[in-house]
Amino acid sequence: MNNPMISYDVAVIGAGPGGYVAAIKAAQAGKKVVCIDIKSTPGGTCLNVGCIPSKALLCSSHKYYEALHEMANHGIDLGSVSISLKKMMERKDRVVADLAKGIMSLFGKNGIQFIEGRVSFIDSHTLRITSGSGVESSIIASNIIIATGSESISLPGVVVDEERIVSSTGALSLQSVPAKLAIIGAGVIGLEMGSIWSRLGSEVIVVEYANQILPAFDKDISKEAKKILSDQGLSFTLNAKVQKAEVRDDKVVLSYEQAGESHVIECDILLSAIGRRPYTNGLNLEGIKVGVELNKIGQIVVNANFKTSIPHIYAIGDVIAGPMLAHKASEEGFAVAEIICSHVPIINYNNIPNVIYTHPEIATVGKSEIQLQQENIDYKVSKFPLTANSRSRANGETSGLVKIITDKKSDKIIGAAIVGSGAGELIQEIVIAMEFVASSEDLARICFGHPSIGEAIKEAALGAFDKPIHI
Repeated sequence: MNNPMISYDVAVIGAGPGGYVAAIKAAQAGKKVVCIDIKSTPGGTCLNVGCIPSKALLCSSHKYYEALHEMANHGIDLGSVSISLKKMMERKDRVVADLAKGIMSLFGKNGIQFIEGRVSFIDSHTLRITSGSGVESSIIASNIIIATGSESISLPGVVVDEERIVSSTGALSLQSVPAKLAIIGAGVIGLEMGSIWSRLGSEVIVVEYANQILPAFDKDISKEAKKILSDQGLSFTLNAKVQKAEVRDDKVVLSYEQAGESHVIECDILLSAIGRRPYTNGLNLEGIKVGVELNKIGQIVVNANFKTSIPHIYAIGDVIAGPMLAHKASEEGFAVAEIICSHVPIINYNNIPNVIYTHPEIATVGKSEIQLQQENIDYKVSKFPLTANSRSRANGETSGLVKIITDKKSDKIIGAAIVGSGAGELIQEIVIAMEFVASSEDLARICFGHPSIGEAIKEAALGAFDKPIHI
């Protein structure tokens, strides 16, 4: 060891949305905190190669799509429109860099030590940190929070090289627009990446094992999303089992089976977007002097207070059970810091929203019909189409709907979904209502500004306990 051992109240492993929030909250409470990450910049996958760069490109590509296909409807003639992919990527990188600097500034403001390096447990209180150049040091911490996030997974026979066969990381850094892009997986990542490159001119084919896109969503939401995205140019091959992918010369050949027959797709770039798994590589969690328990799919097992099998070692975010969402990790980071400081936080996991940033956006919260049927809960569904919403009409964005699910006996709102422009912002109105245990009548009797897209929420709520006005 080259450096003297330093002791901390809290050591956070991972500087993503869960880790950096936990570090800041603990430091605000007066704890001596260190945050360690394998990257030189904080923010984790979300900021560096996930949520933020993808949203930057989704925004840029949508503006280009609007200029090409939609501005003329508003009487705006832009003439010839072209793109500079280089400038788009530079803007994306600036957004990421500025936000990373912001987190580093917050670390400094709150007296948090940030260290770049790989971490492994020596024992339950001692961490070895190995820098990129191989220099080792060690620290001691009274409390340790594991917030190392997740990594992309791929299928057998599909080897990601980040050149021709890419993960979401590679898909965010392509140097040219592929003529033909094939995507394995019609989930959140596949649809967002497909939207970016389709808008920029790629022919996009999405191959999905399930019989619908967004397999975890209710069929009506999946159907609505598929119709909209198909109209935008994405094509979908469902009920398809991928067999292998091979790079041949300057093409990728994807082989799959559908209805007992073999098929191939030849493309320029193949994106593997089938999901992610907890990232705990090299931590030595199961070492004889640590003994943190993992379940059969590699998640760290924790109790209701995020404590592992070692009480002073905590875990949050993608490495534990639950949806792999940045905001879920942040809430857990906030909560675990409060627990360490002897506070009692509450997270209502049923009220955590999920947003897909296609255009229009798709947002959900609470229970789906699928879940309610499995749990034998009697429920009622009310839907209101955006075609009947005056602001949506004025904006020329009428695709989508608002769906509210209520408990049939109590009228309590127990789930919702929105497909439409700004759905990710609109869903928060329903999240707040659910957090305060509102009924659909409570929501329906609130006065919404006119004209607003939010009025569609009021109408859907009206339909849940009585009748909507505008359909």
